[in-house]
Amino acid sequence: MRKILTLLCAGLLCAGTAQSATAQSSSGQTTADTKADGKAFGNSVIDQVKSAATTSPDASRVPGFNPAATQSLEDLADNPDRIEGAARSAATNNTAVRTIEDSMNNRARFSPQEIKSILARSGEISETPLDYTSGMSVSGSKGNCVPLPPGTGSVGTYMATCNTGYTAEQKSASCPITLEASATPRQIYGYYCVGGSGVDPASIYACNHYPAPQCTVTQSWPINLCDPYFGIYWGCSYGDLHVDLVSCTAPVDGATPYTMTTETVVTTQRNESQCSGLVGDSNCSQDSEVCTDSDPVTRIVDGVSVTQPCWAWQRNYTCSARIAGNDCSELEANGSCRFVREDCLTGDSPCSTAERVYECPVPPSETSGQQYVCDGDVYCIDGSCETITREANDEFKDAVVALNAMDQARREFDPETMTLFKGERETCSSKVFGVLNCCKGKGFPLIPGVQLLVALGCSREEILLHERDAQGLCAYVGTYCSSSFLGVCLTKKKVYCCFESKLTRILQEQGRAQLPKPWAKPKSEQCLGFTLDEFARLDLSRMDFSEVYAEFTDAARLPDELQTSELIQQKIRDYYERSNP
Repeated sequence: MRKILTLLCAGLLCAGTAQSATAQSSSGQTTADTKADGKAFGNSVIDQVKSAATTSPDASRVPGFNPAATQSLEDLADNPDRIEGAARSAATNNTAVRTIEDSMNNRARFSPQEIKSILARSGEISETPLDYTSGMSVSGSKGNCVPLPPGTGSVGTYMATCNTGYTAEQKSASCPITLEASATPRQIYGYYCVGGSGVDPASIYACNHYPAPQCTVTQSWPINLCDPYFGIYWGCSYGDLHVDLVSCTAPVDGATPYTMTTETVVTTQRNESQCSGLVGDSNCSQDSEVCTDSDPVTRIVDGVSVTQPCWAWQRNYTCSARIAGNDCSELEANGSCRFVREDCLTGDSPCSTAERVYECPVPPSETSGQQYVCDGDVYCIDGSCETITREANDEFKDAVVALNAMDQARREFDPETMTLFKGERETCSSKVFGVLNCCKGKGFPLIPGVQLLVALGCSREEILLHERDAQGLCAYVGTYCSSSFLGVCLTKKKVYCCFESKLTRILQEQGRAQLPKPWAKPKSEQCLGFTLDEFARLDLSRMDFSEVYAEFTDAARLPDELQTSELIQQKIRDYYERSNP
């Protein structure tokens, strides 16, 4: 083994170290020499071992033995009820206990679904191991690579939402209104009366006996007070008077009409009987009333010309009704999605309409490369084969993330507010139980055609939010109701905090959970950054950055493994041929 390791080192360190490796090989022990060394060492310590095995036990010879502590334990044995209390008291200051408790509290926890997802690939390989492994010839020829089965795990999650409860179904309704006109004959009585200052109100000739609307003044003229009227001499100095000719629709008691005639009276009335049902429905509200018949404006009714600007109308209403709704069946049936919480959108109790939030794994990218397992880790020389054990360094990715976090902190520090990683508040609206949803974001493919989405009702800001969220730059805060009717939420508004990078978003999401510093209510959240004190309290080693690991490894392209293994094999063969012709 030592000779093989020496040859491997020589092959990798190139020809410059060949002579030193040869010297080491020539001076190395044989198998017989090694066995002799082992026997000599055993003989040198056998007497010491025998002495230790035959000596009677002595408490003073036991390292760390404390008679006082032993006596204390004997006292506890006599009083078992004190054992638990003494143990609890000692455990609070015991370094080993605290270390174990910290390890238990901070250890990573995985759900059964995550474990099953991780082990799925290895389980499939274990079913047919020979399909993914093969030997390597003694000559060290190029090994074979077999594509691995697709992994079932997912890097990163997104928040998917659905609605349950009631919604208000809106319908349009209308009703007609007609103008009904009728001509009716009636008797008209004509009277004269005197009005003005100084007229005796008790006189039947005073105009106060002919009030409106029963009587209407049709003519009026002044009186010469020096002349008698109606057989009465009023006197030249009595004041200004006037005589009115009035037309009354009914006789005036005590007065004699000077004329009696018949006239036709036209009356109009709007017939709204067909709208009574909508008017009395509290779930309906009037939107508008438009004229539907205005030509001609003058019409003959019972031989009388009647002029009206409109003769018929249409009154329009919007009526709503509460109906039950639920669009959560797809998420509930998805076994990879985990229910997180339920937010009431209406604020009533019991809640009329609620949004259910699920955490789902991001679907694997179609552009992710195929992975392979290769048998290039076995190297053989002169019929003796050795397996090269590869030990993955899982600290590299953590170091890269930490360095990147520090770089992000430098670039995203706001000297005015003395904060780090401030985000931007972004919102998008959608109908509750509606078909068009501009807020899906991460976890859903980007719909091509910005103009199409705008035409369907999405704003350009909502499309930009969809793109940023799909790139993993936005954290979902929550949803609140932006418009309601009949106590039912019709339109909801989703709130996100978007950041400069995916790493910043992860720092915000997991850092808030550590502090703790939860998001504010969706209506008031402003996506503020961490203060310097808050950022100093974060423990990056406890955060899960697996979502960004793939991006870092994709950026670091390693040389082809098979090509590298062939080069190493060639160096080993060259050295072996030079050293042992």
